[in-house]
Amino acid sequence: MDVSNFSHLYDKAIDFAVDFGPKVIGAIVVLVIGLWIVKKVTKSISKLMEKRKVDPSLRPFLTSLIGTIFKALLVISVMGMVGIEMTSFIAILGAAGLAIGMALSGTLQNFAGGVMILIFKPFKAGDFIEAQGYMGVVAEIQIFNTIITTVDNKTIIIPNGGLSTSSMTNFSTQETRRVDFVFGIAYGDDLDKAKSIIMTIAENDKRVLKDPEPFVRMGEMADSSVNITTRLWVNAADYWDVHFDTMEEVYKQFNAQGINIPFPQMDVHIQK
Repeated sequence: MDVSNFSHLYDKAIDFAVDFGPKVIGAIVVLVIGLWIVKKVTKSISKLMEKRKVDPSLRPFLTSLIGTIFKALLVISVMGMVGIEMTSFIAILGAAGLAIGMALSGTLQNFAGGVMILIFKPFKAGDFIEAQGYMGVVAEIQIFNTIITTVDNKTIIIPNGGLSTSSMTNFSTQETRRVDFVFGIAYGDDLDKAKSIIMTIAENDKRVLKDPEPFVRMGEMADSSVNITTRLWVNAADYWDVHFDTMEEVYKQFNAQGINIPFPQMDVHIQK
């Protein structure tokens, strides 16, 4: 090789090192420090989620997602420091992200709903809920779907997107529930006697709470009956047993003590 050509290449290498050397060294330093900071931040976020009792199945995923986003931003910044033009790359990345987001809009909505459910915990596994037209016990909360088991042992899979944005009733959050009844008796029957029968049944049932005390009052003079409104407070676990047992016992006692339970009827008067 010609000495002059070698000298020319050498000069160019020196110029390149002088021009880009500080940038490369600075970029490496920023990359190393940035990775260290990202590691510390993700650890802090993980500890914070653990302290806030975020679902254990969600913590590793969120920590990994946040760490990946921070690392991607760090790499883009480092490449920009070196002098690589990132505008076009970011534009292409943004367009690709938009296209993917539109194609997976339903899936992303369910994912976001699952994250919100696992973070804010409107219900948990084992709770008895009513949502999206279904009622049952929550068997499992997944990242995209929630699985519930109905009272007749059917498995229902509900997407988390709609579940997180619509109304939902959780029957398991409170320790006590109120059991409501409306008992109808015939016009002309002894109202006080009927009320006394219902109150005696409630007081003799140990599952019925004394505070709040049972409520038994005439609620309505309906078309075919005098309706007695009854409200009993019970522990949530006893709700259905008290409901069915009370209905059955009231029916038996009404029949035994001469209280008539009327059926719908209509009097027709014919005029000539």
